Amino acid sequence: MITSKMKQRALVLFSGGQDSTTCLAWALERYHKVETVGFDYGQRHAIELTMRPQLLEKMRKLKPEWNEGLGEDHLLDLSLISQLSRTAMTENIAIEMQENGLPNTFVPGRNLMFMLTAATLAFRRQATVLVGGMCETDFSGYPDCRDDSLKALQVAINLGMATRLNIETPLMWIDKADSWHLAERLGGTALINLIRQDTHTCYLGERGHLHDWGHGCGTCPACELRANGYRSYLESKG
Repeated sequence: MITSKMKQRALVLFSGGQDSTTCLAWALERYHKVETVGFDYGQRHAIELTMRPQLLEKMRKLKPEWNEGLGEDHLLDLSLISQLSRTAMTENIAIEMQENGLPNTFVPGRNLMFMLTAATLAFRRQATVLVGGMCETDFSGYPDCRDDSLKALQVAINLGMATRLNIETPLMWIDKADSWHLAERLGGTALINLIRQDTHTCYLGERGHLHDWGHGCGTCPACELRANGYRSYLESKG
């Protein structure tokens, strides 16, 4: 855990899911001031958007220093994304693989637009760091989650905006089990329980039953990844 905070302002891409919540805790431990941004992009369910405000309030209560460091939350309208492509994340269609080798849960350009609009907001809010939960270890092959993509985007943003923004992806090279371990190191059992009970990852928007790993349908790719990671995390703890 980081004991001395950098005197920088960070903006965390915060969806209300497991990964972005872990990244928020990471940023709160690392940076002096942290703001959050979420996106309404016409997703097929709005559960993540519903969970975000109460999740942020509960994060504040985990540590006094997190409450002090956590600043304003922003919600941006990117519904244009849902008009540009037909995917299982924006329409009520079955999740399946496509001829190009990518699952139809991939929303072309989504993370690129997220980062670009976050960078524009960061410019106004005087933030010098963008934090995202992209991961190349446990992912579905999404090209906009790759480290090379994010590094190239950082260069393009800074050239185009005359800034020195850093894009940080603390989960890039760890798997889901390690992300549970990271959350435990950052916020202890309290953060683990908060992630289990209050974050949302399920592609189908299922929020009824609480499994040992959290809420979700239990069968979609996001639920399977989260569940398998949680069980591996528990096994490694003995």
